[in-house]
Amino acid sequence: MKHILKFTFSLVVLFSIVGNAQDTISKYPQRYGLRVGVDLHRLTKSLYDNHYRGLEIVGDYRLSKKFYIAGEFGNEEKTVDDDRLNFTTKGNYLKIGFDYNAFENWLDMENMIYTGVRVGFSSFDHTLNSYKIFQAYPIAEGTYTNYYGENEITTSQKFSGLNATWIEIIGGIKAEIFNNLYLGFSVRLNYLTSDKKPSGFDNLYIPGFNRTYDGKFGAGFNYSLSYFIPIYKKKE
Repeated sequence: MKHILKFTFSLVVLFSIVGNAQDTISKYPQRYGLRVGVDLHRLTKSLYDNHYRGLEIVGDYRLSKKFYIAGEFGNEEKTVDDDRLNFTTKGNYLKIGFDYNAFENWLDMENMIYTGVRVGFSSFDHTLNSYKIFQAYPIAEGTYTNYYGENEITTSQKFSGLNATWIEIIGGIKAEIFNNLYLGFSVRLNYLTSDKKPSGFDNLYIPGFNRTYDGKFGAGFNYSLSYFIPIYKKKE
């Protein structure tokens, strides 16, 4: 009987300690604030790719324990040179939406494994630099050939006032590497909902959306480096 009472008392003490620890953890002050940074992928690509210039600012603001309002703003200038044509696209874009953090942090950790949604808007111009056509040459009466008949036409035709909207589904991570400094990575699946197409051309590349050669679907990714600016704390 003495051993049973001792064991029972030990269990009560243990559960009391665990309960107090859980209560302390659950009420640990959580920081709320703004996280702002840049996309390292676009920034570094501008340094080594002569056909590309781009910059993207990323940010999120914590609304609750799990939800963040988030977005990206950027500009791109990209020259595409393929087998048939050469064109340059230049424009700005904005993405706005939210992220849901599925990662259970311990105490003062603020890392993220998240999913999210964005609505994207882009305004841009195209400049058609050159294109290639086959020109038929007569080899006999009523007979033509296009062998050696490929001609490159140089032009500077511009298509202005274009725009597009799309939806993005996102998955990514953000990890604190130093105090308030976060390194992140995300992958994005895009679906084009609308776009204003120029007459006699097509929106083969849209700033913020990426290539459109596969129809309405696109994909992309980014590497972000951001800094967290704490504004207030709340116990949760």
